[in-house]
Amino acid sequence: MSTLNFKEAVLDRSMETPVLVDFWAPWCGPCRILGPVIEQLADEQKDKWELVKVNTEEMPEIAEKYKIMSIPNVKLFYKGEIIGEFVGALPKRSIENWLEAYLPNAQKTQLEDILSRIGGEDHEAALRELDQFVEAYPDYSLAKVALDNQLIFTQPEKAQNLLREVKMGDKFHEAAEDIRTLANLMLFKPNGQPAGKALGKAQEAIKAKDYETAIQQIIEATTLDKSFENDLPRRSGIALFRMWGKDHDLSKRYRWKFDMALY
Repeated sequence: MSTLNFKEAVLDRSMETPVLVDFWAPWCGPCRILGPVIEQLADEQKDKWELVKVNTEEMPEIAEKYKIMSIPNVKLFYKGEIIGEFVGALPKRSIENWLEAYLPNAQKTQLEDILSRIGGEDHEAALRELDQFVEAYPDYSLAKVALDNQLIFTQPEKAQNLLREVKMGDKFHEAAEDIRTLANLMLFKPNGQPAGKALGKAQEAIKAKDYETAIQQIIEATTLDKSFENDLPRRSGIALFRMWGKDHDLSKRYRWKFDMALY
């Protein structure tokens, strides 16, 4: 395959359908392991994407252009751009999950459009569309998680019910578990116990969108009795920090305090 053919077979063709490029070489042991797996998947999913194999020994200029430093190297092209990539010989199931995450499709495009409008001027309309999308595609776990992230603090019972079918093994299982935990927090009925009072204050703070006070009270409940109500203080703190991510301001300021409360 020449440089010109690469443009035709990959860049031009990717304007119509996703093209998976497997950069390999005959001397590469992991390439010989990955190659047949990729080829089998290409045959099984031929209606979704096309495979192009590039021997880096024969096309060094292409390998250099795309900064191929280690092989096997797999890149997914769509509309002339790289939209996903991985290095190394992954097992078939991992590649299937990777493809599911990166391959474009009409449902994913529609969902991305809806999510792009969440939190903006069109928030309420977008939220209604997201609800309708979940009804139309009940097996789309990503959409359920996205909707639940919007409902969890205002409609916790609905959030719990939406994710009942997301089981262990689903790639969104951890996110679903965190949402279920936070739904439990919002449905918790405060009692006279010190940890229960702290969780009640956290609950009220969340309703008021005062998340700093909420995490402070969860840390307090964890310090008082981290195993209270089936580990609810501990699980709630972990769920919030995972939802915010490590770069969130509250994560940076309070995660270490929470960790100290745990131990």
